Amino acid sequence: MKKITPHLWFDTEAKEASQFYASIFPDSKIVNTTVLHDTPSGDCDVVSFELWGQKFMSISAGPLFNFNPSVSFIVNFDPLFFKNTSSPEKEARKNIDRVWEKLSEGGTVLMPIDKYPFSERYGWIQDKYGLSWQLMLTNPEGDPRPSIIPSIMFVGDNVGRAEDAIKFYVSVFKNSKMGEIHRYGPNQEPDKEGTIMFADFKLESCWFAAMDSAREHKFNFNEAISFMVHCDTQKEIDFYWEKLSAIPEAEQCGWLKDKYGLSWQIVPSEMDQMMNDKDPERISRVTHAFLQMKKFDIAELERAYQGV
Repeated sequence: MKKITPHLWFDTEAKEASQFYASIFPDSKIVNTTVLHDTPSGDCDVVSFELWGQKFMSISAGPLFNFNPSVSFIVNFDPLFFKNTSSPEKEARKNIDRVWEKLSEGGTVLMPIDKYPFSERYGWIQDKYGLSWQLMLTNPEGDPRPSIIPSIMFVGDNVGRAEDAIKFYVSVFKNSKMGEIHRYGPNQEPDKEGTIMFADFKLESCWFAAMDSAREHKFNFNEAISFMVHCDTQKEIDFYWEKLSAIPEAEQCGWLKDKYGLSWQIVPSEMDQMMNDKDPERISRVTHAFLQMKKFDIAELERAYQGV
């Protein structure tokens, strides 16, 4: 299991959306579907799925939050991924156009798919569920990156904080490092010279991207997209909770918000096994237990799982 997993909050469409995404991206599949009963949102579908090597979790838990472009997903169509075909670059272009067409159905174009200074073919689309994707034909001569990378955009009161956030996250997570950094130059108003136009960084085995945008945006981070941090011990849970949590009123059921407003879930690694159990009584007991918690207590969850 990767240390960090993107988590998507839907109203009622988690199963439908997960199946849709798995049908259009290469090497993708639904891993598991579970129903949580008797939650504050009623019965909730929880879906684990993989898109081109990137693990995701999704949940249908009511119309509390809406996706917006403050967190999007960059999809790198690198010809190297298609090296076993007769024409890797042609195959990469074919796939980027196919995925763009599927995501465009009922969606909203944020940046048209076209040639840009940073890519021969790129487009930014908000799909019919509201989730945002940046599709990019990647330069095969560049450093290798995963096919799908979460991208965090700092807007509003957060503008200019991207670099500070990257350094903060790299300091918190082990096995982390900075990647590329590209800054805004002069005469790129409203963006301030020296702030982050694009940067990427690695936390554990997971790559992220970040940018500042001083343009007027009517959105910011919310709980629709969070990042699950899988922890093997209570000590680990305590560490990440202490380092990341900055808004006490946001603490609930393993969820927290950091000082930038980004949402994280600090969860035991064994939670997947518990929630995928074939015994609905066990799942019900664990669900009831964690709904009472702010920070997760592994020992208490294990007692609930065992029924003791």
